[in-house]
Amino acid sequence: MPSESDLLQRINRPHLFNSFNGITVTSVGGAASGQAQGELEATENSLNPHGTIHGGCLYTLADTVAGSAVAASCGRPCVTVSGTLEFLRPATGPRILCTARPKKLGGTICTMQVEVTDQHHKTVATGTFIFMLTGSSSDTAAKTASTSPTDS
Repeated sequence: MPSESDLLQRINRPHLFNSFNGITVTSVGGAASGQAQGELEATENSLNPHGTIHGGCLYTLADTVAGSAVAASCGRPCVTVSGTLEFLRPATGPRILCTARPKKLGGTICTMQVEVTDQHHKTVATGTFIFMLTGSSSDTAAKTASTSPTDS
């Protein structure tokens, strides 16, 4: 299983969708906690016509952080099966945070609970994401070992 550092390097490498959209996964707890955290550095491109952060940005942050938690916890790649996000208040500010915690980590299907907060730790959204594990733990380790941070 790749180390937290190796996994974060792979997830956050330049030229991926995440980095292009200001999303950084900041920690993955691995099998011990099953949790992950990440953040969105909001820019003008993150805003909706009302001047608040677009719901699609929040959903993408939550999906990315939850999927990273699953990959770190199970040591296998995963794909999103479904996700729901309940928007509780407008998200504003330059930095939005997300924490993902496991509801159930299964052999094939994993369910994660997410909480999205603003920089003042006010909850702006909560949700549930379901992932299907794919490949094997050796696939994840091989991809991590063969991918440098400058690969695109």
